[in-house]
Amino acid sequence: MGHSSSRHNACAGAGGEAPSRLPSRFERFRRRLRLRHRDRDRSAASADAAESGRAIAADEFAGIARIRIVKADMQFKDKFFACLSLGERTYRTEKSDSTSRPVWNSEKKVVVETNGPHIARISVFETNRFSKNTLVGYCEVDLFDMLTKDLDEHCEDLTLLDPSSSVSTVGSISISYYIEDPVETEQSFARRVLAIVDYNEDGKLSLSEFSDLMKAFGNKLAVTKIEELFYQADTNGDGIVDMDELAALLADQQEKEPLISSCPVCGEILGKYDKINDMIHMTLCFDEGTGNQIMTGGFLTDKQASYGWMFKLSEWAHFSSYDVGLHSGSTASHILVFDRRTKRLVEEAIDGKIVLSMRALYQSKVGLTLIDSGVKDILKNLSEKQGKKMNSPESAKDIPKFLELFKDQINLDEVKDPLESFKTFNEFFIRQLKPGARPIAYNEQDTIATCAADSRLMAFSSVDESTRLWIKGRKFSIEGLLGKNVHSNALCNGSLVIFRLAPQDYHRFHVPVSGTLEKFVEIPGCLYTVNPIAVNSKYCNVFTENKRVVSIISTSEFGKVAFVAIGATMVGSITFLKKEGDYVHKGDEFGYFSFGGSTVICVFEKDAIQFDPDLLANSERSLETLVSVGMTLGVSTRKNGMQAPQLEKCSLG
Repeated sequence: MGHSSSRHNACAGAGGEAPSRLPSRFERFRRRLRLRHRDRDRSAASADAAESGRAIAADEFAGIARIRIVKADMQFKDKFFACLSLGERTYRTEKSDSTSRPVWNSEKKVVVETNGPHIARISVFETNRFSKNTLVGYCEVDLFDMLTKDLDEHCEDLTLLDPSSSVSTVGSISISYYIEDPVETEQSFARRVLAIVDYNEDGKLSLSEFSDLMKAFGNKLAVTKIEELFYQADTNGDGIVDMDELAALLADQQEKEPLISSCPVCGEILGKYDKINDMIHMTLCFDEGTGNQIMTGGFLTDKQASYGWMFKLSEWAHFSSYDVGLHSGSTASHILVFDRRTKRLVEEAIDGKIVLSMRALYQSKVGLTLIDSGVKDILKNLSEKQGKKMNSPESAKDIPKFLELFKDQINLDEVKDPLESFKTFNEFFIRQLKPGARPIAYNEQDTIATCAADSRLMAFSSVDESTRLWIKGRKFSIEGLLGKNVHSNALCNGSLVIFRLAPQDYHRFHVPVSGTLEKFVEIPGCLYTVNPIAVNSKYCNVFTENKRVVSIISTSEFGKVAFVAIGATMVGSITFLKKEGDYVHKGDEFGYFSFGGSTVICVFEKDAIQFDPDLLANSERSLETLVSVGMTLGVSTRKNGMQAPQLEKCSLG
């Protein structure tokens, strides 16, 4: 409908140099970045606001990015498609023809926030006719870097990394992207509105076109006085309304009676929040007239976007579901977690047959009966047997298969020793990392606690919050978790944080706070799985019935801190590298779990710690946060310490 491209297309090689806007855009963006350091109480976790329905504060709106996935050059021939993931939204291109050089020319506009996700991931999949498609390469783009570019539209050829190794490549991909900052978005708004009914594309509206526009706005009052508004806008009396006159009319009416009641593109009712959010919504809706295909949206992760028709059929038939947060029972088929580093949703790799068996065992009364009638002993014996097997030389042959299963989730470049040096599977499982692979945030500030493990984290200010949002087992309590020999009134009503380790994780745990190790208490028990399907079950008590070791750390900043290492199905043993009486510094290596999934729970005294806002916000949604050793966890409230910036936050130096 006469929509013209909003920017000079640098990728097309058009002649002439666009005037550089670098200083003004850069300074405007830096001002917005500084604002977030002055207001850290806002949660960093955010989705694409226009699609999630969440309002964006004006001082957090960094602009709108238009990202175009152009083509790729792969090392083999197949049918490919690409996915773009940012925050809690994923979009995908159409499938290419069978070729080693697929061309998509697909674009999408997304909101960029100064305090939100800014690392966009592009994933390339080779297709399968029936159900599964295979991830073959990926790359990441930091959209904040675009603010330092002086081109209207920046084109780039990026290396596609092999999911199993960040040093191996599988090809390259060509993308173009442009970030329009808030000032430019506002300046371009009138042009985009005008383009809706500018049928002859002359940048001006006749009375007839102006009338169509007022009707598209959905404002009944404006429709009754179209001519009055037209002549009010036509300030020079030439019988037409140009872009500047329309912009002035919209701005003037905004202060009196807004003309736009609904989005002229999708029909969404506007005015729920404020002017800036209405403008963002419509800007995302408007076609830029580039002629490029628009990527398909509605996905949470690239893995979901990659599923074929069999998955869609199962979702339609309610055999499985795909959503954020707590979903117990028969719909708990996909575990989504929020990656703190990239601020996007990722799906945890877990075999479908294992999901079905866990549902049957932990999410039903029949399963409860089986547990009470001997399954506990079976799980314990199975774990002991598996532990011995993983310590045998023959188990080393399972390492390549394990790496293939988790090829995009294990970074071998971080591993301290070469792969061939591991003589058993367990040697690989308890692998150490290279020095510096896990930097400790604010290492010299003991008032700041850090994450104890590479894990999926849930943080709660009280036990009541944990049982309301996450732990659904019968009669969970701090006393039951710590045991009578350790339990104290100081910890009774305290805060707790749960670090859940999956099999693919680095399985050494570290000290979250500095202090003296007062005692270790080993509590025998079962070996239930620590998967959320079991933790969210009302039929069993995973944390209070599993085998665990409780240690107490006495600190100056946080008081007593209980560190609970919990075993799980297939966990052979829990090994500590420190002893009673040792002084430990936060970030020190504390111990490790042998083969299997496992969990660490830290209990703090009441009102001793203020957990980072993003961790609490995700936990409030029953959404685990993917964290790494050394990331900030929270700050002591006992010494009036300042809230520390989080390790994963970005700033321009």
